[in-house]
Amino acid sequence: MATYLLLLIIAASAFSTLNADVSIDCGSSESYSDDYSIGWVGDDLYIQHGESVELQSSKPIYQPMATLRVFTDRKKNCYNIDSEKGSKVLVRAYFFYGNYDGKSSPPKFDLHFDGNHWITVETSADQLVSYEAIYVTKTDTISICVAQTFPNMVPFISAIEVRDLDSKMYGYSDSNRALMLRRRVAYGTEVIVRSTDDFYDRIWVPAVKGDDFTVLTSDETFIEVSLDDSPPRALFQNAFATDNTSTSIQLGTNLPTAKVPVYMNIYYSEASVLDSTQKRSLQLLVDGKINSKPFIPVYGTAGEITLYNLTANSDTTFSLAASPDSTLPPLINALEVFTVSDELTDGTNSDDVEGLASLQDEFDVLKDWGGDPCLPSPYSWDWINCTSGSTPRVTALYLGSFGLSGFLPDFSSMTSLEIIDLHNNSLIGSIPEFLGTLPNLKQLNLAGNDLSGTIPSSISKNKKLKLTVTDNPNLCVSGKSCKTASVDTSGSGGSSSSGGRKKSKLPVILGTTIPIFVLVWVIGGVCAVLHHKRKSEAIAAGNVGQAGGANKPSGNPQAAQMQMAANNMAQNVVNDFIMNIHEQQSAPEPVYNNDQQNHLEEGN
Repeated sequence: MATYLLLLIIAASAFSTLNADVSIDCGSSESYSDDYSIGWVGDDLYIQHGESVELQSSKPIYQPMATLRVFTDRKKNCYNIDSEKGSKVLVRAYFFYGNYDGKSSPPKFDLHFDGNHWITVETSADQLVSYEAIYVTKTDTISICVAQTFPNMVPFISAIEVRDLDSKMYGYSDSNRALMLRRRVAYGTEVIVRSTDDFYDRIWVPAVKGDDFTVLTSDETFIEVSLDDSPPRALFQNAFATDNTSTSIQLGTNLPTAKVPVYMNIYYSEASVLDSTQKRSLQLLVDGKINSKPFIPVYGTAGEITLYNLTANSDTTFSLAASPDSTLPPLINALEVFTVSDELTDGTNSDDVEGLASLQDEFDVLKDWGGDPCLPSPYSWDWINCTSGSTPRVTALYLGSFGLSGFLPDFSSMTSLEIIDLHNNSLIGSIPEFLGTLPNLKQLNLAGNDLSGTIPSSISKNKKLKLTVTDNPNLCVSGKSCKTASVDTSGSGGSSSSGGRKKSKLPVILGTTIPIFVLVWVIGGVCAVLHHKRKSEAIAAGNVGQAGGANKPSGNPQAAQMQMAANNMAQNVVNDFIMNIHEQQSAPEPVYNNDQQNHLEEGN
């Protein structure tokens, strides 16, 4: 009894310290405990995108399935759950359609985990559909994503569960691959075994008893379980056995029609104390051929056979048969059947993930994008482009008109970027120097923001870079006199924004029309003075001529000098104003020492 209590304390302690245990009721904002004493939380802290829907039904619905979250846009929508890198986890996803949309048309869509394709979900009109995977995490985040793969079929999700497992569990599996559950069944029980009976909350479904089976109940109240896979003790209280030694136990596997790698656990324990004349010895057969040495169940002790490194499909038969020397028929307590996934991806390049994380930390509008940024292909985030391959790189950021507000963070680790489009946002501050040092960057569009300061020389002198900085009123381009950037420094390229800020032409109009008006007024005044002078001199000359006779000069030297001076003065005024206007209209734009600036001036 003391040993039993000690085991309970150790197991409970292990269960309480699991760092990824969570049950998420998708579409709900409530926290509660269900009939299995499992604590559920709403999904508000995990996702803000999508639409929450509450099912309306006259029939009772298991509470976590009474709500769901629907996603009508984006390539994929993801839940991110914190975990510890390198931990072994069990992940379950649930889908209960419940005719929430009134269309009586259960959709199909893809399910992903950590950038890996999981399965194509086929929902049912009125049945709960669930999927489970066991694997070792490669990062400190678990992501569960749904993605639309068929037209007019909108993905949704009802619930997610994550459980941390002991590292020794399922130890014959490759840590670089996942185990995809096909069947987990308990023989002889009448209720589901999970949670309070299984410290790792695996769900063991009662097997349907056939006519050839007899239910055995163990005489031992305490079964010793020291197996690395830690099956719950409750499994070994009951078992199925055939009626005679000539009848074998056929194991239902629920495998697909295509051949796949298989991982299988068979659990057993002797139900009664046998006398010296009795013997129960079993063998595993695959397609009628013996696949194992004989094994003998022990009373009061749990035993296990693991089958791996085998390919099979729905046509493959697995059975437990009595050995030739066995006096008792075969028995079985529980069964787990998994398919083995392809090799798991390492995910998008960690440097790019780091850079994208810095953008998400800075801009709230990006925080709701989860899952692996690039994988699985083609389900990358909508606003990036990625290379192909097992460890893709991010090559483009398309964040134009995305509602970004604030300073640009440092994402210099994203060294494969070729295109950065940030036009028509509300970015402030200076242009970061690192943008000009990205080795593969070819296009940089910063138009339509509130950037200020000067353009870094790493950008202005980069001859490979097509730069667009129009409509940044406070941005100073190069040159001795700091002029605001009002032109496209990229030449022919770059995205322009019809919703961007338009520069007023009033200063240009006033700067041109006012000097012209003043010039006309001055010239008119000068001409009036000259005209008045000439008229006065003509009258004076006439009078002199009448008094002095025809041999006197007709002009007055003093008047001629005055006329010449007035003409010179008028010409100087005109020249001054023309020079003034020319200087105002022809102030040179700054010239960059790169090709795109020259291209810019030709285009303008």
